[in-house]
Amino acid sequence: MKTALVILAAGKGTRMNSDLPKVLHPLAGAPLLIHAMQAGASLAPEHTVVVAGHGAASVRKAAQAHDETALVAEQTEQLGTAHAAGQAAPLLKDFDGTVIVLFGDTPFVQPETLETMIAAQATHDVVVLGFETADPGRYGRLVVDGETLERIVEFKDADAAERAITLCNSGVIACRSELLFDLIAAVDNKNAAEEYYLPDIVGIARSRGLSATVVTCDESETLGINSRAELAAAEAAFQARARAAAFEDGVTLPAPDTVHFAFDTVIGRDTLIEPNVVFGPGVTVESGATIRAFSHLEGCHVARGAVVGPYARLRLGAELSENVRVGNFVEIKNAQIGEGTKVNHLSYIGDATLGTQTNVGAGTITCNYDGVLKHRTEIGDNAFIGSNTMLVAPVSIGDRAMTGSGSVITSDVEADALAIARAPQVEKPGMATKLFDILKAKKAKLQRGS
Repeated sequence: MKTALVILAAGKGTRMNSDLPKVLHPLAGAPLLIHAMQAGASLAPEHTVVVAGHGAASVRKAAQAHDETALVAEQTEQLGTAHAAGQAAPLLKDFDGTVIVLFGDTPFVQPETLETMIAAQATHDVVVLGFETADPGRYGRLVVDGETLERIVEFKDADAAERAITLCNSGVIACRSELLFDLIAAVDNKNAAEEYYLPDIVGIARSRGLSATVVTCDESETLGINSRAELAAAEAAFQARARAAAFEDGVTLPAPDTVHFAFDTVIGRDTLIEPNVVFGPGVTVESGATIRAFSHLEGCHVARGAVVGPYARLRLGAELSENVRVGNFVEIKNAQIGEGTKVNHLSYIGDATLGTQTNVGAGTITCNYDGVLKHRTEIGDNAFIGSNTMLVAPVSIGDRAMTGSGSVITSDVEADALAIARAPQVEKPGMATKLFDILKAKKAKLQRGS
């Protein structure tokens, strides 16, 4: 069945106390909006429409950075959820299929839940996602008769009997496109908030003799984010779920509460992740790797058998081949490190390609930036880079070549050659004693003056 997504992302999020649109606040390394888009993407929708309002330009940029085909409708006045969903109508006027309305600040709805809603929509005109809760609070209540959903009552408009209902509305709705927008057009704002409520389409549909039903999910899927405290709680929930999934996938986490995953982290089985490791977006770690304590990884790939850290940083474009060793206080950025190569101590390797079985000594820096442009360093197989070598790019070091410690390499080094580029050592007999005497006298004079 053809599907389209309409994701409501127009709210300012006043309780966030932020200039940033609420749906762009990050959760597990990605804006809340992206989590909603990813959940819906599992349905392979023909169209994804994001309804933006506050900070529309920023919301558009984020949505289309994640999915360049995403369409953006703008709600210039925030008049309620039905009004917001209705802004998508012109963009879907030629679409004939099921529309699922999601919320950009509700990140945890699972793909399986959406698939269940699609299946239910095949036999019902309107499908609403609901959840049971012991503390229904101010959620809208779902009034049902058997499998039939009769209406949805907002808390503000509910009487005592309706407020006692524990089956609550998540806001997520599935409906055929043409019918959805026809029902939305019939919604009025005769309610306590004087807003156009999307849930009112259920009562309108039932008054027309159309069918409506409820699909339920776990309450945790419906968690909406309205404040920074709720954002922190959502982060904790995400991390708990990600750590549990890692255990199930055969990953060892000796101190799981200290490891933080991103929304798209992929870790292979038999990988060891030591305490206080942070994964940013875009990380894949293959089976059997070791990520040692206090390391930070983002936008990188670590092959099987590699060891990273402790206190290492892998940045965007870092590609570590099998059995690579990246040690303490080493930073790798936009660099490909060949199989078995070691960069063990206090080094920066950026915009570089290193061959296999090469050793990079402590304090080595690829000087890749001239203040305007980035330049690459190429190091061959079985090379040896002496400690405290500055490699001034663009520069190439051949296979089996060697650089002397403390060298500043500005020219290519051919295969099998030794390159030494440092100032000659000058020794002045007795000069150290004379210099210390001069300095001590100057210090004594300053102390007498004070």
